Amino acid sequence: MRLRIEHTTTFNYDHLISEAFTEMRVCPLEGNGQHTLSFSLHTEPQDETNMYKDSFGNDVCHFSVIQPHQRLLVSSSSEVITSPYFDSEKEDLSPLDEYDFLMPTRYAPLTAEIKNFTDGFNRPGQPYETALAIMNGISERLSYQNGVTTVKTTAPEALKLGTGVCQDYAHLMLASCRCQKLLARYVSGYLYNNGFSTATHAWVDVYVPGRGWISFDPTHNCEQTERYVRVAVGRDYADVPPTCGVFVGNAREEMEVVVDVREF
Repeated sequence: MRLRIEHTTTFNYDHLISEAFTEMRVCPLEGNGQHTLSFSLHTEPQDETNMYKDSFGNDVCHFSVIQPHQRLLVSSSSEVITSPYFDSEKEDLSPLDEYDFLMPTRYAPLTAEIKNFTDGFNRPGQPYETALAIMNGISERLSYQNGVTTVKTTAPEALKLGTGVCQDYAHLMLASCRCQKLLARYVSGYLYNNGFSTATHAWVDVYVPGRGWISFDPTHNCEQTERYVRVAVGRDYADVPPTCGVFVGNAREEMEVVVDVREF
């Protein structure tokens, strides 16, 4: 599919601030069946933006607004060609990769409750089938509901609540796979839903020896299709937030995000 993504983030402050330093992970990844035709990012107040790659290969835009302001608008525009499926390279992972994607994290700790939940999904010697069973199990266990969890909710908390949003589904799948000794990584990006405007989306890659990474979306109980646009990967959400930063000033910040994904 050919998809255009408009991602607008507005930071409003109840008092004037003097400076803001911001990082954005909103640039689509290149490769594995996905090709980025164009990407641009603009800020108001206007400032020069730069880009670097983080340790996971994600493109990170960063900028500083060093002038007093009470509103900061950041808009990005991308045009992407997607693939019918995630075309993973059959890469050999480094010891650091294996450590990063198998160890517990703040959002995805490996607790006894999660291990007990996932033990029944284990298919010895069949990593793909195990991951598929875990995804199906999470889809049955959790119900999707906004407003119950927060950006700080962990996998054990989501499991106990039995509800959440895509971030919670992804963190529970990360922890579940790692409890079964499957390497798993968090994916952030966008999901095309027939022109419906939404926020960013989250899902999970699971490493299958001999096949590479397989991409699963536990929120929709399916594998990645041409409707998905990949932006960043990491150990959990903490590695890939769409925006993070600091500002200088005695003010309260409110953030509004609008995402629109359409065919073109």
